[in-house]
Amino acid sequence: MSPRTIASTKAASTTAPTGARLIATLKDASGPEAAAADTALLGGKAARLAEMTAAGLPVPPAFCITTELFDQYLADTGLAGKIHAMDPADARSAIADTAIPKPLADLITAAYAQLGSPRVAVRSSACKEDSAIQSFAGQHDTVLDVAGDEALLEAVKTCWASLWSPRAASYRAAGRDAESIAVLVQEMVRAEVSGVLFTADPVSPQPHRMIVEACHGLGEGLVSGRVSSDFFALDDRTMEPVDERIRYKVTKCAPIEPGRIGMIKVDGAARTAPCLTRAQLRDLCSLALRVRSHYGDEQDIEWSLSDGQLYLLQARPITTKPVAALARSPFLHRQPDAIQHGALWSRMDIGEIFVGQMTPLGLSFARYHQKYVHGHCAAAVGVRDTGDYVGYMGYLNGHVYLNVSYTSYLLGQCLPTRDQRHFTARFVSEEVDLANYRNPYGTFPGGIEDAKSTAFWIKHTATELVRMKQRCKQLVASRLFEFDRARGIDLSRLTRLELHTELERYLEHYHDMHVGYMPYYINAFGAYGLMTELCAKWLGSAGANLQNRVKTDMSNLRTVASAREMWTVAQAAKQRPRVMKIIRESPLEHIEAALREDKDGAVFWDRHMEPFLRANGTRSQQEMELTHPRWIDDPSYIFQMVRRYAEDGMSIDDILKRNRGGGEEDAAAVLRTLPRVKRTMLEKIIALYANCSELRETARMSMVTSLWLIRNVIYEVARRLIEEGALYTVEEVAFLEFDDIRTYLASGAPAREVFDRAAIDETRRVYEHYKRLPEPPLSFIGEYDPAEQARPAADGPQLIGLGASPGRVTGRARIIEDLVWQADEFQPGEILVTRYTDASWTPLFAIAGGVVTDIGSMLSHSSIVSREFNVPSVVNTKHATQRINTGDLVTIDGDAGLVEIIEA
Repeated sequence: MSPRTIASTKAASTTAPTGARLIATLKDASGPEAAAADTALLGGKAARLAEMTAAGLPVPPAFCITTELFDQYLADTGLAGKIHAMDPADARSAIADTAIPKPLADLITAAYAQLGSPRVAVRSSACKEDSAIQSFAGQHDTVLDVAGDEALLEAVKTCWASLWSPRAASYRAAGRDAESIAVLVQEMVRAEVSGVLFTADPVSPQPHRMIVEACHGLGEGLVSGRVSSDFFALDDRTMEPVDERIRYKVTKCAPIEPGRIGMIKVDGAARTAPCLTRAQLRDLCSLALRVRSHYGDEQDIEWSLSDGQLYLLQARPITTKPVAALARSPFLHRQPDAIQHGALWSRMDIGEIFVGQMTPLGLSFARYHQKYVHGHCAAAVGVRDTGDYVGYMGYLNGHVYLNVSYTSYLLGQCLPTRDQRHFTARFVSEEVDLANYRNPYGTFPGGIEDAKSTAFWIKHTATELVRMKQRCKQLVASRLFEFDRARGIDLSRLTRLELHTELERYLEHYHDMHVGYMPYYINAFGAYGLMTELCAKWLGSAGANLQNRVKTDMSNLRTVASAREMWTVAQAAKQRPRVMKIIRESPLEHIEAALREDKDGAVFWDRHMEPFLRANGTRSQQEMELTHPRWIDDPSYIFQMVRRYAEDGMSIDDILKRNRGGGEEDAAAVLRTLPRVKRTMLEKIIALYANCSELRETARMSMVTSLWLIRNVIYEVARRLIEEGALYTVEEVAFLEFDDIRTYLASGAPAREVFDRAAIDETRRVYEHYKRLPEPPLSFIGEYDPAEQARPAADGPQLIGLGASPGRVTGRARIIEDLVWQADEFQPGEILVTRYTDASWTPLFAIAGGVVTDIGSMLSHSSIVSREFNVPSVVNTKHATQRINTGDLVTIDGDAGLVEIIEA
C-alpha cells in the first residue's frame, strides 16, 4: 500500500502487535504512482474510496477504522476466541453490549477530531464488498448524520455487528467463518441532490449509453425506493441526454434532527423541475468517465451534489448483465396467431385495484387471482361456461391487462351483454380504432348452448336480485368477524405450519368476498349502460348526459360515508386541544405513538380512531398491490386529512347537500316528458343502478379487508425471511413470488432453498427496468413493442376527456402525486388533478372544487364519487398531469368533457 494513500496510526494498547495499522486516513496521492489500496485492511468500500482519493477524484474527507483495529477489539475484549462460534444474533448482541476499550476508543475519537469532528456517515466496509466478483451493496449497516464521540463509537459497533446480520450471512458461502470488517467514517455530505450513475446501461445492450438517476436529498431515499427520481440516459461520447424522464417529486430523504434521517417534502417549485441542469449532468458524466478510465471497466457510482460541488460516495464494478428481451404480448402462454395478434387488451378501470405499475409480488398475486378466483367471479354474474383462465388477464411491463376480447366473448352468454359492443366500447381508449376490429374468439356458440346459457343467466340473476341485500349483509358480517379475529392474533407467535393454515383461511375468505362483490359491480355497470342507452334512444339530444344529472341519492355509499366519518374524527380531535396539538406538530410517523402515550390522546384513540379504523382502516391506494400499507398499518393519511378538515370550518352535511344549480330539477323535468310506461321503466333502472352501486361499495370493503388479511401474513413471512437471511430488508418482499411464499409456509424447507437470492436480485432489476419505460397504452390490439414511445400530450390550452360529473367550475389546479404527503396541502375549492383515484381518495373530494384525471370511465371511482359530492369532473384526459401545473387556473366543463387552462 502506498504510504501516500493511507496514513496509519499505531495503537496505544500494549497488546497491539508492533506496526499494526489501526486507523487509516484517506489521503490525496494523485498520479500514476498511487498503488491499489489494501482491501484486506480497509474493506472493499473504503479501499475503493482510498484509490479514488489517491486518483484526485472528489471524495468527501474520511478515515477508516481498519480490520486490524476490529481484530484488536475482539482480542482485547475476549470475544476473539468465541464470537465466530456464536449464533449470529448472540454475536450481534455481544458486540452491542461490549464497550470499545479506551485505548482503541481514543484512537477513533482522535481521528474524528483530526477530521474536524463534523457530522459524519459511518459505513461498514467488509472485505469482499464492492469487488468485481461479489457486490455486498446494502448487506452491512450504515449510520448517517452521526455527531459526537459517544454517538460515533456506538455507530462503529453497529457496523461491526452487521457482519453477523442475517442478510450479510446469507451473502457469504454457507459454512464459512465471518471475515473481518472495517468501518469508514466519512464527512456527511449535506446533499441537495443525490443519485446513481451507471457508466454502461445495466439493463439494455445499447452501446455508449450512461444511465443517471437523480433525486432530491440523500441517496438513501432512492436506494430504498421511497422517493421519486429523474431518469437520464446520456451518450458517453457527447455527454448529452438521449432520453429523460422528469418525474413529479414530492418527498426527499434528509436529516430531520441530529442523528435522525427521515422523509420531508420537496419545495413546490422544485417538484416538476429536473434535479440536475445540463451543465451538472455533463460534469457528472465527466467524473464518471474518469472513474471508468481509472479502473478500466464499467462502474456503478453513487454521488451527491452539495453547494454546487459533486462528490463521489462509492464506486463498484457493474456485475449485472442486460435483461432479456421483454415480452410483446400480455398472454401468459403463446396463443394461436389469430388470437395472439387480434386480442383487445385494456387496463382502464380494472376494478381500480390493478391500475398502475405493480411490483412482482403484486403481479404474482394477480396471477393467483386469475387462476383460482376470476373464473368463479364470472360464474357469480351468470356466466355458465367460464372458459380457460389463461385468457382472462395478461401482463405487460409490470401492468395488468384485462383481455377484453375473451371477456366480451364469455359475457356474450348473458342477455345484457349479448351484443359485445356494449362491453368492448367501455374499455377502449383513443389508442385503439374499433372500426376494423373483429373479436378473434368470435361470438359465443349459438343454438342449444345459447339457450342453456340464457336459462342459466335468467335463473341466476333472478335469484341474485332477490338475495342481493341479504347476501351483502352476510359479507359485512364476515368481514367484521375476520377483522376482529385478526386483530386478536399475534402472527409472530404462530409456527410456520400454523401461519400456513392462517394464510389458506384468508385466501378462502378472499375468494368468497371477491366472488360476492362481483355481481354488484357488473350489475351496476349493466344498469348504468342501459340507463345511458335508453336516455339517448328515448330522449334524443335532451337525454345527452342525462344519466349523470339524474338524482340518485347515494350519500350512504360506503366510500362517501368514509369521508363523513373522517370528518367526525377531525371534529373530535378539534375539541381536544392537546390531541390536536399532537396531530398538528408531531412528525407523521410519530403521531400514533404520541397519541397512545398521552392520556387525552389514548382516550381519543379508543373512542374515535379505533371505530374509524374498524370501518375504514383496510383501505389503501391500488389495493391489489400487497406492498401498499393500509390506513390501519400507516395512519399518516388519516392524520393529514384530520389536519385539513379541522382547519376548514366546513360541515360535511353542507357539502353532501350542495346542488348543481338546478341540474337535477332539469333532469327530472326531462324525464316527465316521457310516456308513463317508459318513465317508470327508466326510473326502475335508475333505482337498480343506485341500489347495486351502494351494495357494490359496501361489499367492496369486505373484499379489500380480505386483502389486508393476506398482506399481514406476507409481512410476517418477510420478517422471518430477514431473520433467516433470505431477505435483506422488509422492502424486498416486493420482489418475491406469491406461490413461493405459499410453498415456504407449506413445506418447512429452509428459506434459502425456496427463495433464490439471484432470482430476487434479477426480479428487482427487471422491475426497475419497467419503471424506466414509457407507460404502455391503456388499450391496444395484439402485441405491443415496449420500445415504442407513448403518444405525447398534444399542445394547446384544452384537454378532451369524458364528462363524468356535470357542472362547470373555474379554479386553481393542484397536482396530487403522493396522497399521503400532499393531502394537507390541498385547499378547499382547488381542482384536484391526478392520474387516477380510488376509494382512498374520497376524503379529498369533499373539499375539491373539481376533479380531473388521466385515467377513468363513467363508472370509475372518480366519476361516481364526484357525482355524489356534486363536483364537476372530467376523466380519461390522458395527459392532464403532464399539461397542467399546480397553480394553473383551469376551467372544467363536466358536461362537455373539456378542461381548459385559462392562466398558466
